[in-house]
Amino acid sequence: MSDKLKPTDKTTLKRIPKRGNFDREVINSILDEAFICHVGFVADGQPYVIPTAYGRVGNDLYVHGSSASRLMRSLADGIDICVTVTLIDGLVLARSAFHHSINYRSIVIIGNAEMVTGDDEKRKALESFTEHLIPGRWNDVRPPTDLELKATIVLRLPINEASAKMRTGDPVDDEADYSLNVWAGVLPLALKAGEPIPDARLDPNIEPQEYVQRYKRF
Repeated sequence: MSDKLKPTDKTTLKRIPKRGNFDREVINSILDEAFICHVGFVADGQPYVIPTAYGRVGNDLYVHGSSASRLMRSLADGIDICVTVTLIDGLVLARSAFHHSINYRSIVIIGNAEMVTGDDEKRKALESFTEHLIPGRWNDVRPPTDLELKATIVLRLPINEASAKMRTGDPVDDEADYSLNVWAGVLPLALKAGEPIPDARLDPNIEPQEYVQRYKRF
């Protein structure tokens, strides 16, 4: 499969197209770093945007939820959906209010989700959700039971129609504003893990694993 996705009418950037990127490696790297996606769809004439966790296996994105979920029931019918993911890298502080901005990396994926019916693929998808949150965790915890699998709908969305959009660098001020006596630049932002907080019912003799104690998100 090509390392670069082909732009379509739905994924071609209309505003500031130079910020667009269709490299699959770039798209996958943003998906792997973020935690939450927003799934947009229309059900019975009503638009919805639902935040949810996800996992990626190869060139497929997986989402999951309860069999009773409106999101899952609607998407399982094969309706058109739009999935977005955004990472915030910094606040861009300009000399004028108008030119303030945000440095970010974002993804838009268009397509139709398919219900996963095979138990093996469903387990693999559920593993991807866990490993996406904290690598190494899957092998230490109890795997899903057959009853839990039955109560869960897993949907697969091929990452075939997608684009990335990013902003980096300094603010871009009007030329006349560069002489103003005000600080301008970028205030970097990053996700940082705190000290692990044990469950109130945890055996005090059980220590957190190394991947918990030294957790770092890229």
